[in-house]
Amino acid sequence: MALPGLMMLGGSVRAETMLEERKLPMKFNWVACEPDCGGWVSAVGIVTTDSPADFEKFAHGRDLNGATVVLDSSGGSVNDAIALGRRWRSLGLLTTVGISVENHTAHGDQASVVPDAYCESMCVFLLLSGKTRYVPDGAHVRVHQIWMGDRADDPKAASYSAQDLTIVERDVGRLAKYTFDMGGAGDLLSLSLSVPPWEDLHEMSREELRLTNLVTTDAVAEVLPEKPLKDGSSAASLAELTTPKPVQDRFVSSTMQADASRPEAVPAEKSTKTAEATAPTGLMVAAPAK
Repeated sequence: MALPGLMMLGGSVRAETMLEERKLPMKFNWVACEPDCGGWVSAVGIVTTDSPADFEKFAHGRDLNGATVVLDSSGGSVNDAIALGRRWRSLGLLTTVGISVENHTAHGDQASVVPDAYCESMCVFLLLSGKTRYVPDGAHVRVHQIWMGDRADDPKAASYSAQDLTIVERDVGRLAKYTFDMGGAGDLLSLSLSVPPWEDLHEMSREELRLTNLVTTDAVAEVLPEKPLKDGSSAASLAELTTPKPVQDRFVSSTMQADASRPEAVPAEKSTKTAEATAPTGLMVAAPAK
């Protein structure tokens, strides 16, 4: 469990450590860059049935109205992501994709956001909940169908009951209503639902991000606080990548409540495979398949 308050990843933290955090249940931390600027919410990990309540605990005593959420997530529970997204919209939160880091400089520690992060599966619909939405170059936004994770290892060979199909159709309907309520385009649903679990996730292009209305601004300063510079001007807190990082694949062992992942490097042009799962209650949760 992360303690409430400040949490910033060190610039020297290895990529494996960040991937370890992504396979854990989503955690929320406040990243402060005061006194130079304000701060933002870091949301890292998978959405589970506990995530909405965990966010409420994190938000208690904080004025988060209009704050920015920086996402790095491989997805998770469909219905809990919808609930979390609606809560974020009620607070007027802004959303983007990135990894929060702390840079050690001669002028002290400075927080910034590295864009080389992942927003996959239901994370894409959390991104959609932002009142203003920005995706930096270098971020990976990937979509796919919802599915039943307890049958994700071999979805073509698995059997499905009429109740299973009813659950999936119900949740697709909920997801459709949520998408339109958040201002997303039907193209987002069409694109997501066209990718079966036995295929690689589809990584969205810049054109698709605009077409689906996932991106509402190309100005990073609209979602991240600005830091004053010595010459009196200001710059948004988005760090440039100094060294290229390999694209990481996430292979996840399916459970009935949430997904977990284990990193495995793949060529940069490849994306991941993933599927969704049903809990005993009929709750849809993401669980990437091999």
